[in-house]
Amino acid sequence: MPSSRFLAFLAVVIGLYFVSRCSRSCSNRLLGGPDVVISEETPQEVLTPVASNSGSTRSPYTRHIVAVGDLHGDIKNAQTVLEFSGVVDSFGNWTGEADFFVQTGDIIDRGDDTIKLFMWMESLRVQAAKVGGVVLSHLGNHEVMNAIGDWRYVYPSEIETFGSVAARQKMLATGRIGKAWAQNYTATSRLPLHPHLGPPNTPFPPENHPVHFRKDDEDGNDDSHYYDATEPLSHSALSFVHGGLSPTYSNLSPFPTKINALSSSLLHKLQNRRQPAPHPPNPYPGLPQGTTGEEIELYDANGPFWYRGWATDPESKACVDVEKVLARTGTRRMIMGHTPDFTGIVSRCNGKIIIIDTGISHAYGGALSALSIHYTFTPIDNEDGEPRWSEREVVSALYVDRQETIIDQEREVVGDFRFDAA
Repeated sequence: MPSSRFLAFLAVVIGLYFVSRCSRSCSNRLLGGPDVVISEETPQEVLTPVASNSGSTRSPYTRHIVAVGDLHGDIKNAQTVLEFSGVVDSFGNWTGEADFFVQTGDIIDRGDDTIKLFMWMESLRVQAAKVGGVVLSHLGNHEVMNAIGDWRYVYPSEIETFGSVAARQKMLATGRIGKAWAQNYTATSRLPLHPHLGPPNTPFPPENHPVHFRKDDEDGNDDSHYYDATEPLSHSALSFVHGGLSPTYSNLSPFPTKINALSSSLLHKLQNRRQPAPHPPNPYPGLPQGTTGEEIELYDANGPFWYRGWATDPESKACVDVEKVLARTGTRRMIMGHTPDFTGIVSRCNGKIIIIDTGISHAYGGALSALSIHYTFTPIDNEDGEPRWSEREVVSALYVDRQETIIDQEREVVGDFRFDAA
């Protein structure tokens, strides 16, 4: 007959055996908890690799951008556009399908939904930021007009949504909408396609960076032809603006820093002066005292809020002029609103000029549209030891019932490009 010591030992062995065979689900059953099965293996930590200058780790990179033009007081059509372009769901909330949503100005005027639209944009900005997305907002000429007191395109019914003229003035100057303009809206932006170039609105050309010039027979060095052979991604970026970046506008560089500083300064002066009686029926109030010459130029017909040359100039002129502006701004294409084509998005000069104002608001009855940019940067396997990449950009016009490819460009790039993946 086995000894009591042996039986005790045997009981311990049997107990350990059953414990080892029992998973977490056994414990849950015994304790009356949910029937959850958890692997006995230690979970492997999943890390997103970070590409480095050494080239030892090379990971593909993607960026998806959606841009929308003038909305002019129509939240219903705006919601339709943002939903079919994947920016928001059927409840108007951020989906996370886009990394960047860009709106190029003129949310205000010609409709009654001013408050709803601007508050929705701020809500989307917060939602996007929580999941790593970004909303880039721009002032249009109509936002600046309203800040001046030029209310020619304001509907009486829209004023009623604010409660009174005085309440509307306060809201646009120091209230929620005015604060949003001052904090979150710029005149223009430079959006890099690859994070190697830095975050949105990183100045171009970079500080302390060697600038090369192409000789101009008449004037010597022509800084409109900036290039850097050691930085193949230097112009892998897009510019966004409401009106346009004129080739003769004097404050293009550094881009977009100079323009945005002037815009911020002018807006501050407009919002902090005693608000003038709106025009009409009162006289046009004009720009405030103390406005500088550069601020006046910013708001004139050749400035970024009003310029229409990229839409109206003949192709032969536009396609020559655009090269100089792209070179100076460190971008490969310019995207803008302001000048509507009610039939659809306009692409000129092989996609270097894209105009996305299609009259979305019911005030115009134009096409409901959005611009989509899919960017991919993929490592290429090769035997020569050089870090080669395939850079591809697909630009598409999105409509309610169709999608049209505007540009599908691919090139090979050699170099080590660092980016910190979230």
